[in-house]
Amino acid sequence: MAIVDVTIIPVGTSNTSVSEYVAEIQKVLEKNADRVKYQLTPMNTIIEGELPVLFEVIQQMHEVPFSKGAGRVATNIRVDDRRDKVSSMEKKLQSVQSKL
Repeated sequence: MAIVDVTIIPVGTSNTSVSEYVAEIQKVLEKNADRVKYQLTPMNTIIEGELPVLFEVIQQMHEVPFSKGAGRVATNIRVDDRRDKVSSMEKKLQSVQSKL
């Protein structure tokens, strides 16, 4: 399993707010909820699943601002692909919390 954080930024829109884009992107994730786990944060979205599936879902997410009229989209992706043991979003948090 991989964990990916994704930030999608529509560029050149007439509004400084991006919440309408974020809401539509969350709908893409809801449609893929049987294939990925996800968590919206104030600054990005974190998704977890098999890496090929994650890239497929990220592409769907990346297309959302274009479908809403954006002429340019900047997408930042950070991948944590740990293969030496099973990991998850929850396990990463638990590991830190156990050390506090």
